[in-house]
Amino acid sequence: MTETRTTPQPDRTPSRAAVVTGASSGIGRATAARLAADGWTVFAVARRAERLESLAAAVPAGTGRIVPLPADVTDAAQVAAVRDRVAELGGADTVLCIAGGALGTDRVAEGRLGDWEWMYRVNVQGTLTTLQAFLPMVRATGRGTVLVLTSTAALASYEGGAGYNAAKMGQHGLVGALRLEEAEHGVRVVEVLPGMVHTEEFTRNRLRGDQAAADRVYAGVEEPLTAEDVADVCAYAVGLPHHVNLDQVVLRPVAQAAQHKVIRAGR
Repeated sequence: MTETRTTPQPDRTPSRAAVVTGASSGIGRATAARLAADGWTVFAVARRAERLESLAAAVPAGTGRIVPLPADVTDAAQVAAVRDRVAELGGADTVLCIAGGALGTDRVAEGRLGDWEWMYRVNVQGTLTTLQAFLPMVRATGRGTVLVLTSTAALASYEGGAGYNAAKMGQHGLVGALRLEEAEHGVRVVEVLPGMVHTEEFTRNRLRGDQAAADRVYAGVEEPLTAEDVADVCAYAVGLPHHVNLDQVVLRPVAQAAQHKVIRAGR
């Protein structure tokens, strides 16, 4: 007799709540909005309070909600205060560590120590600080999920990317160890690794505010990923039944066959 299998359906438990870091812009903002649209309570964490407030105000009536909680994820005291507030408001079973960033495109020989320190602090230490604050809460639910957004830069080095490669590879290593350590606590650990994503701030910030240079990064690329594309994947991963774990999800636009191969129109 042939066994009939059905496609796993999203977990629609109405009480689901998630902490999303990096929620003021880009992928973090899009993910917070998507989860709220799916009915989640979202505790949105980022430094810019006004952007969190505008995000919360945009949630359609009759869906979930967004609770703005301004904080710098690299500051353990601020993150602890966020955790305490989340606990007061009923807690969360899911944490999505999306805060991160890149700074500069210098080669190793000219790399600026300050840039490297900033990237390590935001990507690796920010993730560590968030997880150390929230893991006890997530474990206590008995069905907790952690999702960490890294990058395809964690999988392959490229010229001018050493600082970001090092930070994302460090974050990737953290996630791998975390999955092994938390399995016994019933916590599933998901890593999402996007390639080329065209967002409002990421590349412009990396290039120190040079919008023209940022535009050239995406010039001629047919349909780079959007923040909403990545948000869809994140929401799907954390919404699956708890026994289903997407350990690692790599996503790129079709035009980016590999980290070093991007198809551009007219070239």
